[in-house]
Amino acid sequence: MTELAVQRRVNAVTKLARGEEMRDRALTLARAGMYDDQIAAVLTSEGHRSPNSEREVLPITVQRIRHAAGMQVNAPRTRWSHGADVLTAPEMAVKLSIPVNWLYVQIRKGRLLVDRQPSGAYLFSDNTDVHDGIQSLRTHKIYRLDLRICQPHQEGH
Repeated sequence: MTELAVQRRVNAVTKLARGEEMRDRALTLARAGMYDDQIAAVLTSEGHRSPNSEREVLPITVQRIRHAAGMQVNAPRTRWSHGADVLTAPEMAVKLSIPVNWLYVQIRKGRLLVDRQPSGAYLFSDNTDVHDGIQSLRTHKIYRLDLRICQPHQEGH
């Protein structure tokens, strides 16, 4: 006689043998400030699994547990980091109260010349000269602004 243990797929975390334990642990880790993919890795290492997976806890499962409990992600993550003296395009847009898409359109049309970092980000020096230059471009006082000479260069992300 051969014994075989099969983990069947189920349609909900509550149907898992250790579903309640997994839910409680996921919420504890979420309250500690961990992100869904990090929580999923911890739960997987502790022997838990998602309802639709035989071997691992998926980040979407953690997200659903968190949302069902009314918990939001603490702070959004970004795929790159940068120094305090530079701003990303979205940060610059907020600082100048302009639409971020306007910045990207100006970059694409060649009116705002800025180097793309190896990480994929556009970084702007956070100083009044750059702010004034972008505002002048926005108000059509100038046609083109070249910020490449005062660009920080950061490797990877």
